[in-house]
Amino acid sequence: MLFGTKTAAEKRSALRKKLTSGKLLQMPGAHEPIVARIIEDQKFDGIYISGGALSASMAMPDIGLTTLSEVTHRGRQIARVTDLPALIDLDTGFGEAMNTARTIQECEELGLAGCHIEDQQSPKRCGHLDNKEILETDAMCQKISAAINAKRDPNFLIMARTDAKAIEGLQAAIERSKAYVQAGAEAIFPEALETEKEYELFRKAIDVPLLANMTEFGKTPLYSKEKLEGLGYNIVIYPVSSLRIAMGAVENAYASLKKEGSLESKLNQMQTRKRLYEVIKYDEYNKFDKKIHNFKL
Repeated sequence: MLFGTKTAAEKRSALRKKLTSGKLLQMPGAHEPIVARIIEDQKFDGIYISGGALSASMAMPDIGLTTLSEVTHRGRQIARVTDLPALIDLDTGFGEAMNTARTIQECEELGLAGCHIEDQQSPKRCGHLDNKEILETDAMCQKISAAINAKRDPNFLIMARTDAKAIEGLQAAIERSKAYVQAGAEAIFPEALETEKEYELFRKAIDVPLLANMTEFGKTPLYSKEKLEGLGYNIVIYPVSSLRIAMGAVENAYASLKKEGSLESKLNQMQTRKRLYEVIKYDEYNKFDKKIHNFKL
Protein backbone atom coordinates (compact mmCIF):
# COMPACT_ATOMS: atom_id res chain seq x y z
CA MET A 1 0.00 0.00 0.00
CA LEU A 2 2.32 2.72 1.26
CA PHE A 3 5.33 1.40 -0.62
CA GLY A 4 5.99 -0.53 -3.81
CA THR A 5 6.79 -4.22 -3.55
CA LYS A 6 10.39 -3.96 -4.79
CA THR A 7 13.32 -2.87 -2.66
CA ALA A 8 15.51 0.04 -3.67
CA ALA A 9 18.31 -2.42 -4.48
CA GLU A 10 16.01 -4.36 -6.79
CA LYS A 11 14.96 -1.18 -8.60
CA ARG A 12 18.57 -0.11 -9.08
CA SER A 13 19.51 -3.53 -10.41
CA ALA A 14 16.56 -3.43 -12.83
CA LEU A 15 17.64 0.01 -14.11
CA ARG A 16 21.17 -1.20 -14.73
CA LYS A 17 19.87 -4.22 -16.63
CA LYS A 18 17.57 -2.06 -18.77
CA LEU A 19 20.46 0.28 -19.61
CA THR A 20 22.25 -2.61 -21.30
CA SER A 21 19.22 -3.63 -23.36
CA GLY A 22 19.95 -1.31 -26.27
CA LYS A 23 16.46 0.15 -25.95
CA LEU A 24 15.58 3.73 -25.12
CA LEU A 25 14.16 4.04 -21.60
CA GLN A 26 11.31 6.54 -21.26
CA MET A 27 11.22 8.20 -17.84
CA PRO A 28 8.45 10.83 -17.62
CA GLY A 29 8.63 13.41 -14.87
CA ALA A 30 6.52 13.11 -11.73
CA HIS A 31 6.18 16.30 -9.72
CA GLU A 32 3.99 14.52 -7.15
CA PRO A 33 3.86 10.90 -5.89
CA ILE A 34 0.42 10.28 -7.39
CA VAL A 35 1.85 11.05 -10.85
CA ALA A 36 4.41 8.27 -10.33
CA ARG A 37 1.51 5.83 -9.96
CA ILE A 38 0.11 6.96 -13.32
CA ILE A 39 3.52 6.54 -14.94
CA GLU A 40 3.73 3.00 -13.59
CA ASP A 41 0.20 2.18 -14.75
CA GLN A 42 1.16 3.36 -18.25
CA LYS A 43 4.08 0.89 -18.19
CA PHE A 44 6.93 3.34 -18.65
CA ASP A 45 10.49 2.33 -17.78
CA GLY A 46 11.10 4.67 -14.88
CA ILE A 47 10.36 7.97 -13.21
CA TYR A 48 12.24 11.25 -13.39
CA ILE A 49 12.18 13.74 -10.51
CA SER A 50 12.96 17.22 -11.79
CA GLY A 51 14.46 19.98 -9.69
CA GLY A 52 12.76 22.51 -11.95
CA ALA A 53 9.35 20.91 -11.44
CA LEU A 54 9.91 20.72 -7.70
CA SER A 55 10.87 24.37 -7.38
CA ALA A 56 7.96 25.42 -9.61
CA SER A 57 5.53 23.37 -7.51
CA MET A 58 6.77 25.45 -4.56
CA ALA A 59 6.11 28.63 -6.60
CA MET A 60 9.84 29.37 -6.96
CA PRO A 61 12.08 29.67 -10.03
CA ASP A 62 14.68 27.01 -10.82
CA ILE A 63 17.70 28.97 -9.57
CA GLY A 64 19.00 26.74 -6.78
CA LEU A 65 16.66 27.91 -4.03
CA THR A 66 15.56 24.45 -2.96
CA THR A 67 17.53 22.63 -0.26
CA LEU A 68 18.95 19.14 0.06
CA SER A 69 16.28 18.15 2.57
CA GLU A 70 13.42 19.50 0.43
CA VAL A 71 14.61 17.72 -2.70
CA THR A 72 15.44 14.38 -1.08
CA HIS A 73 12.19 14.40 0.90
CA ARG A 74 10.17 14.80 -2.30
CA GLY A 75 12.37 12.20 -3.97
CA ARG A 76 11.61 9.67 -1.28
CA GLN A 77 7.88 10.41 -1.42
CA ILE A 78 7.83 9.75 -5.15
CA ALA A 79 10.21 6.77 -5.25
CA ARG A 80 8.46 4.81 -2.50
CA VAL A 81 5.02 4.52 -4.15
CA THR A 82 6.08 2.57 -7.22
CA ASP A 83 8.22 -0.37 -8.32
CA LEU A 84 9.80 1.69 -11.09
CA PRO A 85 13.34 3.06 -10.64
CA ALA A 86 13.47 6.81 -9.98
CA LEU A 87 16.19 9.13 -11.26
CA ILE A 88 16.50 12.42 -9.37
CA ASP A 89 17.89 15.82 -10.36
CA LEU A 90 20.37 16.95 -7.68
CA ASP A 91 21.29 20.29 -9.24
CA THR A 92 24.92 21.03 -8.32
CA GLY A 93 25.06 18.46 -5.51
CA PHE A 94 24.15 21.12 -2.90
CA GLY A 95 27.70 22.31 -2.35
CA GLU A 96 31.25 21.24 -2.99
CA ALA A 97 32.68 17.73 -3.24
CA MET A 98 32.07 16.75 0.39
CA ASN A 99 28.51 18.11 0.26
CA THR A 100 27.94 16.13 -2.92
CA ALA A 101 29.12 12.95 -1.19
CA ARG A 102 26.58 13.49 1.58
CA THR A 103 23.87 14.21 -1.00
CA ILE A 104 24.52 10.88 -2.72
CA GLN A 105 24.33 8.94 0.52
CA GLU A 106 21.08 10.68 1.47
CA CYS A 107 19.53 9.72 -1.89
CA GLU A 108 20.73 6.14 -1.64
CA GLU A 109 19.35 5.88 1.89
CA LEU A 110 15.96 7.19 0.74
CA GLY A 111 15.43 4.67 -2.03
CA LEU A 112 16.35 6.53 -5.23
CA ALA A 113 17.80 4.49 -8.11
CA GLY A 114 20.14 7.15 -9.45
CA CYS A 115 20.82 10.84 -9.89
CA HIS A 116 22.56 13.47 -11.93
CA ILE A 117 24.68 16.39 -10.80
CA GLU A 118 25.55 19.30 -13.07
CA ASP A 119 28.60 21.41 -13.79
CA GLN A 120 27.02 24.79 -13.20
CA GLN A 121 28.22 27.13 -10.51
CA SER A 122 25.85 27.90 -7.66
CA PRO A 123 23.42 29.53 -7.78
CA LYS A 124 22.44 27.53 -10.85
CA ARG A 125 19.60 28.13 -13.27
CA CYS A 126 17.40 26.13 -15.61
CA GLY A 127 19.50 24.49 -18.31
CA HIS A 128 17.44 26.09 -21.10
CA LEU A 129 18.02 29.65 -19.91
CA ASP A 130 20.92 31.86 -20.94
CA ASN A 131 23.74 33.38 -18.87
CA LYS A 132 24.71 30.21 -17.01
CA GLU A 133 28.13 29.92 -15.39
CA ILE A 134 29.99 26.63 -15.19
CA LEU A 135 32.67 25.11 -13.00
CA GLU A 136 36.22 24.42 -14.01
CA THR A 137 36.46 20.85 -15.32
CA ASP A 138 38.70 19.74 -12.45
CA ALA A 139 36.23 20.99 -9.84
CA MET A 140 33.40 19.04 -11.45
CA CYS A 141 35.56 15.94 -11.67
CA GLN A 142 36.21 16.23 -7.94
CA LYS A 143 32.44 16.22 -7.31
CA ILE A 144 31.97 13.18 -9.53
CA SER A 145 34.80 11.31 -7.81
CA ALA A 146 33.32 12.17 -4.42
CA ALA A 147 29.91 10.94 -5.53
CA ILE A 148 31.29 7.64 -6.82
CA ASN A 149 33.30 7.05 -3.64
CA ALA A 150 30.32 7.91 -1.43
CA LYS A 151 27.82 5.43 -2.82
CA ARG A 152 27.50 2.04 -1.17
CA ASP A 153 25.26 0.27 -3.66
CA PRO A 154 27.30 -0.19 -6.86
CA ASN A 155 24.05 -0.11 -8.86
CA PHE A 156 23.16 3.42 -7.73
CA LEU A 157 23.61 5.36 -10.98
CA ILE A 158 25.81 8.47 -10.94
CA MET A 159 25.19 10.65 -14.00
CA ALA A 160 26.95 13.91 -14.85
CA ARG A 161 25.08 16.69 -16.60
CA THR A 162 27.01 19.27 -18.60
CA ASP A 163 25.63 22.69 -19.42
CA ALA A 164 28.81 23.65 -21.28
CA LYS A 165 27.41 23.48 -24.82
CA ALA A 166 25.57 26.80 -24.52
CA ILE A 167 28.64 28.52 -23.04
CA GLU A 168 31.76 26.92 -24.47
CA GLY A 169 30.37 25.15 -27.53
CA LEU A 170 29.65 21.56 -28.49
CA GLN A 171 33.23 20.28 -28.71
CA ALA A 172 34.08 21.68 -25.29
CA ALA A 173 30.98 19.99 -23.84
CA ILE A 174 32.12 16.70 -25.38
CA GLU A 175 35.65 17.08 -23.99
CA ARG A 176 34.26 17.88 -20.56
CA SER A 177 32.03 14.81 -20.74
CA LYS A 178 35.03 12.61 -21.55
CA ALA A 179 36.77 14.00 -18.46
CA TYR A 180 33.69 13.34 -16.36
CA VAL A 181 33.59 9.72 -17.54
CA GLN A 182 37.26 9.35 -16.63
CA ALA A 183 36.43 10.72 -13.18
CA GLY A 184 33.82 7.99 -12.76
CA ALA A 185 30.57 9.29 -14.24
CA GLU A 186 28.50 6.30 -15.32
CA ALA A 187 26.22 8.22 -17.70
CA ILE A 188 26.16 11.67 -19.30
CA PHE A 189 23.33 14.20 -19.68
CA PRO A 190 24.26 16.78 -22.35
CA GLU A 191 21.89 19.65 -21.65
CA ALA A 192 20.24 21.90 -24.25
CA LEU A 193 21.46 20.30 -27.48
CA GLU A 194 19.73 21.95 -30.42
CA THR A 195 20.15 19.77 -33.52
CA GLU A 196 20.10 16.15 -34.57
CA LYS A 197 23.75 16.52 -35.62
CA GLU A 198 24.73 17.55 -32.11
CA TYR A 199 23.02 14.46 -30.74
CA GLU A 200 24.90 12.31 -33.26
CA LEU A 201 28.28 13.84 -32.42
CA PHE A 202 27.76 13.34 -28.70
CA ARG A 203 26.80 9.72 -29.21
CA LYS A 204 29.83 9.11 -31.41
CA ALA A 205 32.21 10.61 -28.85
CA ILE A 206 30.89 9.21 -25.56
CA ASP A 207 30.75 5.49 -24.79
CA VAL A 208 28.58 5.49 -21.63
CA PRO A 209 24.76 5.79 -21.54
CA LEU A 210 23.41 9.16 -22.70
CA LEU A 211 20.27 10.97 -21.58
CA ALA A 212 18.10 13.15 -23.82
CA ASN A 213 15.99 15.90 -22.27
CA MET A 214 12.68 16.46 -24.08
CA THR A 215 11.51 19.45 -22.10
CA GLU A 216 8.80 21.56 -23.71
CA PHE A 217 9.37 25.21 -24.69
CA GLY A 218 13.15 24.86 -24.46
CA LYS A 219 16.09 24.92 -26.87
CA THR A 220 15.81 21.26 -27.88
CA PRO A 221 13.40 19.99 -30.56
CA LEU A 222 10.90 17.45 -29.24
CA TYR A 223 12.20 14.34 -30.95
CA SER A 224 10.17 11.15 -30.90
CA LYS A 225 11.10 8.00 -29.03
CA GLU A 226 11.91 6.32 -32.33
CA LYS A 227 14.18 9.18 -33.40
CA LEU A 228 16.14 9.18 -30.15
CA GLU A 229 16.43 5.40 -30.17
CA GLY A 230 17.82 5.62 -33.69
CA LEU A 231 20.38 8.17 -32.49
CA GLY A 232 21.58 5.65 -29.90
CA TYR A 233 20.38 7.37 -26.75
CA ASN A 234 19.63 5.32 -23.66
CA ILE A 235 17.27 7.44 -21.53
CA VAL A 236 14.77 10.15 -22.38
CA ILE A 237 13.14 12.36 -19.76
CA TYR A 238 10.09 14.63 -19.94
CA PRO A 239 10.96 16.56 -16.79
CA VAL A 240 8.30 19.20 -16.23
CA SER A 241 5.53 17.74 -18.41
CA SER A 242 3.28 16.52 -15.59
CA LEU A 243 3.39 19.93 -13.91
CA ARG A 244 2.73 21.80 -17.16
CA ILE A 245 -0.19 19.55 -18.08
CA ALA A 246 -1.71 19.80 -14.61
CA MET A 247 -1.26 23.57 -14.33
CA GLY A 248 -2.70 24.15 -17.80
CA ALA A 249 -5.77 22.16 -16.81
CA VAL A 250 -6.12 23.94 -13.46
CA GLU A 251 -5.88 27.40 -15.01
CA ASN A 252 -8.41 26.51 -17.70
CA ALA A 253 -10.86 24.96 -15.25
CA TYR A 254 -10.68 27.73 -12.67
CA ALA A 255 -11.15 30.36 -15.37
CA SER A 256 -14.39 28.53 -16.25
CA LEU A 257 -15.39 28.40 -12.60
CA LYS A 258 -14.94 32.15 -12.28
CA LYS A 259 -16.89 32.80 -15.49
CA GLU A 260 -19.66 30.21 -15.14
CA GLY A 261 -19.93 29.89 -11.36
CA SER A 262 -19.67 26.09 -11.55
CA LEU A 263 -17.31 23.38 -12.75
CA GLU A 264 -20.07 21.24 -14.25
CA SER A 265 -18.79 21.92 -17.78
CA LYS A 266 -15.39 20.52 -16.82
CA LEU A 267 -16.49 17.23 -15.27
CA ASN A 268 -15.64 15.26 -18.41
CA GLN A 269 -12.03 16.51 -18.15
CA MET A 270 -11.56 15.47 -14.52
CA GLN A 271 -10.20 12.24 -13.15
CA THR A 272 -13.22 10.50 -11.64
CA ARG A 273 -13.51 9.60 -7.99
CA LYS A 274 -13.42 5.92 -8.99
CA ARG A 275 -10.19 6.32 -10.94
CA LEU A 276 -8.59 8.40 -8.19
CA TYR A 277 -9.33 5.64 -5.69
CA GLU A 278 -7.80 3.09 -8.06
CA VAL A 279 -4.60 5.11 -8.38
CA ILE A 280 -4.17 5.64 -4.63
CA LYS A 281 -5.14 1.96 -3.97
CA TYR A 282 -7.98 2.90 -1.63
CA ASP A 283 -9.39 -0.63 -1.70
CA GLU A 284 -6.16 -2.09 -0.32
CA TYR A 285 -6.31 0.27 2.65
CA ASN A 286 -9.96 -0.60 3.17
CA LYS A 287 -9.23 -4.32 3.20
CA PHE A 288 -6.38 -3.80 5.65
CA ASP A 289 -8.60 -1.72 7.91
CA LYS A 290 -11.36 -4.33 7.91
CA LYS A 291 -8.86 -7.06 8.66
CA ILE A 292 -7.67 -5.22 11.76
CA HIS A 293 -11.16 -4.27 12.99
CA ASN A 294 -12.48 -7.80 12.44
CA PHE A 295 -9.74 -9.39 14.52
CA LYS A 296 -11.04 -11.46 17.44
CA LEU A 297 -9.24 -13.17 20.30
